[in-house]
Amino acid sequence: MSEKVLVAGVGMIPFRKPSESGTYVQMGSEAVRRALTDAGIDYTLVQEAYAGYVYGDSTCGQTVLYEVGMTGIPVVNVNNNCSTGSTALFLARKAIESGAADCVLAVGFEQMQAGALKSHWDDRPPTRERFLPILRGLTADMEGMPQAIRTFGGAGREYMDKFGLKMETYAAVRAKASRHAANNPLALFRKVLSVEDVMNDPVILPGVMTRLMACPPTCGGAAAILVSERFAKKHGLRRDVEIVAQSMTTDTPESFNFDQPSMLDWVGTHMTHAAVGQVYEKAGVGPQDIDVCELHDCFAQNEVICYESLGFCPEGGAEKFVLDGDNTYGGQIVINPSGGLLSKGHPLGATGLAQCYELTQQLRGNADQRQVEGARLAMAHNLGLGGACVVTLYGKVDGGAR
Repeated sequence: MSEKVLVAGVGMIPFRKPSESGTYVQMGSEAVRRALTDAGIDYTLVQEAYAGYVYGDSTCGQTVLYEVGMTGIPVVNVNNNCSTGSTALFLARKAIESGAADCVLAVGFEQMQAGALKSHWDDRPPTRERFLPILRGLTADMEGMPQAIRTFGGAGREYMDKFGLKMETYAAVRAKASRHAANNPLALFRKVLSVEDVMNDPVILPGVMTRLMACPPTCGGAAAILVSERFAKKHGLRRDVEIVAQSMTTDTPESFNFDQPSMLDWVGTHMTHAAVGQVYEKAGVGPQDIDVCELHDCFAQNEVICYESLGFCPEGGAEKFVLDGDNTYGGQIVINPSGGLLSKGHPLGATGLAQCYELTQQLRGNADQRQVEGARLAMAHNLGLGGACVVTLYGKVDGGAR
């Protein structure tokens, strides 16, 4: 990187159910204010802003930011499905790294509706239209189910068939998320669940998934202030967390092989593998060096599948990884100390920046009961089908506090 990119401030509001949240304007602007306060700067010092959201009209970013200030800066609105927040961060990071700006804001917010995700457009081709025959063919028995459940349920079932994984292993991942979220005051669900609780919840895909294994529709906002090192020094800002490496990938033909169709390919394993490989190469580290990871667990099934894609366990080794406790405190790596999307919630535009918030606290040593002892390298994995995958590696900088 030509310029070191520092995380000077982060802000996040408690995530809420759609029936209990404020408007996207209230949520997004409050997240920005909290990030500015955390950084210790005024909005007038921000030179560019990237605003991420999925469900909203054009220029919602300006609508949010005008509540904080109207300084005439460029505001870019971003939509990359569930990886929207990290895409906003990706663009902010590039602006700093290139030297185009010294202080950039990334904000993500989402005012979601209750119920399963759905398109709000029925008069035009859906995304991935050319490849939908693969999904429909491999999940023909799930006709009528919401597409997200067909997608990740189908991938989860394929993984079970391929490696003999038990449904209880998915339940164990969900139970782990609840134990972590119990210590996160910003999480939507903080009740601790047992494997039995998860298994006994209403079944939404027999033999594969119960309702608790799917993340809930959530509203929320999160933001980050990225700065160059010279800007941080000039203004006396903290310099203890940096973005060591970051990569964004999209689909390649391997995701949609009509000759050998696979739901595991369909859910972005190739994108994840490519993105994390680029990050490991750029940073000169490997999966064994990562202390903590916020992973895109939109479904418990996806968390298990991504263990392999991120290199945390060998092919077919995810069940052992879970049962050995290598995905939690005292194990190989702490996955989703925040509670993840399953317990913390998944407001699409805010998710990637909520991951940034959590990992910044971990590297600062400010995560209270969630603290991963001695955390120095922290990874965020944010996946959006359609598709885009963003992997970000954060690092602790010694002696970088104010």
